[in-house]
Amino acid sequence: MSILNDKELFEILGDDHIMTSDNTPLRADAFAKSDSEKMVVIQKHFHKIMEELGMDMTDDSLQGTPNRVAKMFVQEIFGGLNPKNKPKISVFDNSYHYDKMLVEANISFNSTCEHHFLPIFGKAHIGYISSGKVIGLSKLNRIVDYYSRRPQVQERLIMQIFNDLKVALDTENVIIVMEAKHLCVSSRGIKHESSFTSTIQYGGIFNEKENRNDFFNMVKPEK
Repeated sequence: MSILNDKELFEILGDDHIMTSDNTPLRADAFAKSDSEKMVVIQKHFHKIMEELGMDMTDDSLQGTPNRVAKMFVQEIFGGLNPKNKPKISVFDNSYHYDKMLVEANISFNSTCEHHFLPIFGKAHIGYISSGKVIGLSKLNRIVDYYSRRPQVQERLIMQIFNDLKVALDTENVIIVMEAKHLCVSSRGIKHESSFTSTIQYGGIFNEKENRNDFFNMVKPEK
């Protein structure tokens, strides 16, 4: 029986999209440095990466790239790593006593595969039934966006959104479906361009098939 070396093991785990926890793996000192300090370090290292790839870093088109990448990483596509960027989740009393399902469908999101640092992009559909609290509709979009802006696997992403909404709304009656294209599948490896990944998470009354079907019918695209 052959024993896999570390490189072979990491390749297998990466392609299988294994997640180790529903918490994003962060070091204890993840935010000891300021954003600007992080950008200085990332800029330096990305400059070196481009040089190692053979790029002529004296070219006018490339000179600003390390800085742009550093700023993009820290302030944009990975901004969801920092808790200070978490949106304030405002909930209100359900004063109009609406007791049926509320659905926010086709929430666009962009994330990044933590195994290959390639884009993940798709749609999220969220439904819930109030137990006395309601949430501003735009906050659903903001929660999806916040957790998407970090290195992710789709299974963890949906769990983080689901758990946050359960706490905010004080109910188990939440359901989420996420459908996404992964460029680590379509642009490398097997290079399968037409495939996409779907995940679902639900609790409370959505454990009943009839209620899940009601949700699916509401998010079904128009023909």
